[in-house]
Amino acid sequence: MEAGEILVHRGLINQKQLDLARNSAGDSTRLIDSVVEKGMVSEEAALRAIGEEVGLDFVDLAATPIDLGLLKNFPQKLIHRQSLFPIRRENGSIVVATNDPFDLYPLDEVSAATGLNVIPVLAARAEIGKLIKAHLGVGSETVQGMIAATADDDAAVELLGDIETDGSELSEMAQEASVIRLVNEIMLEAIESRASDVHIESQASGVVVRYRIDGNLLPQPVPPEINRFQSAILSRLKIMSRLNIAEKRLPQDGRMKLKVQGREIDIRVSVIPMIHGEGIVMRILDKGAMKFDLRNLGMEQSTYEMFKELIQLPHGIILVTGPTGSGKTTTLYSALVEINSPDIKIVTTEDPVEYQLAGINQIQVHTKIGLTFGATLRSILRHDPDVILVGEIRDLETAENAIQASLTGHLVFSTLHTNDAAGAYTRMVDMGVEPFLVASTVEAVMAQRLVRRLCKECKEAYQPALRDLPRDFPVDQLAGRPLYRSKGCRACRNLGYVGRLGIYELMVTTDDVRQLAHDRASSWKVKQAAMAQGMASLRMDGWQKVLVGTTSIDEITTATKGDREPGLLKH
Repeated sequence: MEAGEILVHRGLINQKQLDLARNSAGDSTRLIDSVVEKGMVSEEAALRAIGEEVGLDFVDLAATPIDLGLLKNFPQKLIHRQSLFPIRRENGSIVVATNDPFDLYPLDEVSAATGLNVIPVLAARAEIGKLIKAHLGVGSETVQGMIAATADDDAAVELLGDIETDGSELSEMAQEASVIRLVNEIMLEAIESRASDVHIESQASGVVVRYRIDGNLLPQPVPPEINRFQSAILSRLKIMSRLNIAEKRLPQDGRMKLKVQGREIDIRVSVIPMIHGEGIVMRILDKGAMKFDLRNLGMEQSTYEMFKELIQLPHGIILVTGPTGSGKTTTLYSALVEINSPDIKIVTTEDPVEYQLAGINQIQVHTKIGLTFGATLRSILRHDPDVILVGEIRDLETAENAIQASLTGHLVFSTLHTNDAAGAYTRMVDMGVEPFLVASTVEAVMAQRLVRRLCKECKEAYQPALRDLPRDFPVDQLAGRPLYRSKGCRACRNLGYVGRLGIYELMVTTDDVRQLAHDRASSWKVKQAAMAQGMASLRMDGWQKVLVGTTSIDEITTATKGDREPGLLKH
């Protein structure tokens, strides 16, 4: 009985679905792939059913101990070509995971190479792939030269734009098919992992690859042989980014545009020379995965409603503050998308323009030619805008032009680097802006941080001991209900978290706050006044997300280390 008949016999698919799958599949293995890809049945259910018919066990590799010592004498070409992976020794035999219950020839090769009897077990293709990447490294099959590129592999990552080379030996090496596939696989793995940045570093021990996922920098396993391709990898990335591959003494910045599985991906590239060679960092801007939706950023309902009112004011300045990588640009873009309509003209000046927004006029700052925030802001005012976004207020010129724009009837959005909302008023005064201008134009300041969301599949409930809770945790709101913490599972790559959300501190410029800002009061006094009038601090907002099980206590305490606990402000 072949694979399709087994699935019909087991009631997993019907005859009509089998006929449809057969039209796009050649052999039994491809038929299994076909029914899974078409969503007719899960891969695990299909393999379990077929395994029971042919007498093979199905194993969950994520929960199965692996004897990594077996890799030393296991033929790597079979790992990469046939998706086989050794699991353990068992009574003089070797247990090998495979995704194909009908191809026994590779198992005979394993037996011949190891001198052991082979006990095959079935496992999901993706889980075998994860083991290969985890223990042999990203791009290991390319480094070993064991996989011939197929048309699908080449199409997985497509560079949009022409390649320019200088004809040098290094340039030619960077254009070799194996190097191209290796770089493509590193980029593809990063994008599939939802990484925001890729770090390729030259260290004394060799090449180190790290991905930043949900704000955390995670080392990626790479085969040691990759060190021989270090120069070629860096040259390939430079060529893709239109940088000078011969220049190795000075920093360079570039960008590339890729098409990955039908999605356009913008990548900003920075190369810096270091003592062991050049280091390269790539910021991934995935247009297809990015959605600017103010309602779903993680604001509490009251904060969202207040902020939505503020962004519809006719004039004034609204600031968003926080450290680099705290989601300020996402909040501002979401605010612009929320208010964007044909009867409102919105103009932005940014450095750089990270995402292109439909219906919004965006300007790229070029400091080297004098096109600064301040200079563009003066020109923007002659384009009859209603709303202006200034990427960042960095200096007195930009601050004064933003204030002038708000005084002449425009709504201005911008960002500042301060630890909390109250610090924005004093920061602008420190820049040289008159306090009365700050007090009269700044309508609100939103401070924010990003925290990781607990994985919905594996987060576990627990009853906290009161002595272990932070001193400012709202114990009175616990009422005996559990809190949640990370555990780790296959869905979240054993991290315990998937994705991020914001925690927010929205300070509206009330009459009391306006007076304090006018009187050059300290940010501490401004914050005290705002909290006395009902403002929730970053930590207070964070605790609400802990109480509803969205994130963990550890995430809030880590993200708000610099935020003084509200109950301890007087100490």
